[in-house]
Amino acid sequence: MTNAQPHDEHRWLQQLLGDWTCTSECSAASEPPPSTGTEHVRALGALWVVCEGSASMPDGSSGHMLMTLGYDPAQGAFVGSWAGSMMACMFFYRGTLDAARQTLTLETEGPNCTGGGGTSRYRDVIALAGPDERTLTSLALQPDGSWTQLMQVRYQRVRT
Repeated sequence: MTNAQPHDEHRWLQQLLGDWTCTSECSAASEPPPSTGTEHVRALGALWVVCEGSASMPDGSSGHMLMTLGYDPAQGAFVGSWAGSMMACMFFYRGTLDAARQTLTLETEGPNCTGGGGTSRYRDVIALAGPDERTLTSLALQPDGSWTQLMQVRYQRVRT
């Protein structure tokens, strides 16, 4: 395989590089208060970004997560993965960037989080609010075809 050259989509991902603080809120009324955390996003060459984060969990422990994101020109899609210390499964992403180049929508499938067994479709949406602000909103597909928000994480870039 030859060395792949970066596309505009790869360069878009480079905006995520750096250190971030974050606050996350779950949408369910029975969920705990917002948690706080940090994330470090680094480049893996010019084609991938690796996001490594930690956040406080409801039981007082720390949860850790790892997300990889890249762009596959052959598929014409963003691709990646997500794994967290609080889950025994890994999610694999396929996604698209909106026409305004502000929102990356990542689709995935994983265990049904309502406990009913089987799998569900999920959507993680990364939205840029400026060079130092972004959100990640996680949604679940409902039986009626609508999407319900599960949680939202607000990120603020750490400037040194």
